[in-house]
Amino acid sequence: MANIETNPSTSAKSVAKSRMAAVDRREQLVGIARKLFAEKGYESVSVEEIASSAGVSKPVIYEHFGGKDGVYAVIVDRELNKLISLVSAAFDGGGARRVVQKAAEAFFQYIEESEDGFRILVRDAPSTADESRYVGLIRDFAGQAESLLATELTKNGFDKGTAPLYAHALVGLVSLTGQWWLDAPRRPSREVVVAHLVNLSWNGLRNLEPQPKY
Repeated sequence: MANIETNPSTSAKSVAKSRMAAVDRREQLVGIARKLFAEKGYESVSVEEIASSAGVSKPVIYEHFGGKDGVYAVIVDRELNKLISLVSAAFDGGGARRVVQKAAEAFFQYIEESEDGFRILVRDAPSTADESRYVGLIRDFAGQAESLLATELTKNGFDKGTAPLYAHALVGLVSLTGQWWLDAPRRPSREVVVAHLVNLSWNGLRNLEPQPKY
């Protein structure tokens, strides 16, 4: 009986093709789940709905992600990484005013390019731990802004101990404005929003009273 030899090259190609198909399926599921979570919120989306929209059975979701929590976690990780990558680049020096402008520009760029992703980050989450990841990121940005503001405040004769307060106020201003802007009925351009935010924050800082009274 003749021996049937297996072509190593053909075998390797088959394995690679199978592996690529699995990667493609995973990306398809992430894309579909991302859209559903953005439209309906985490609690309103079921594994059955994700599977049905993708044209697969429920076990496929569990095989790739272990369930709804798993696919949600992957999406949140990706969105946070996008936002971190954009905004962190703003904290590379250039003075407080420049940093405020660049950080706001980067934040609104992310919203404009990833509307569904931003909706997921600021909407309902499966647990307080997931919800705090976005809040924690905002606090991290505020922390990066503190040293810049401390320098600016000291230079102008203010107490640098108030830098954390002002840093969180500024970052919160940008974050909440972003949430408003996402669904504003007559949404102004990104450039217009950033210009007004910088105008408010910078001119407000420039004219601060050293000892404000209530």
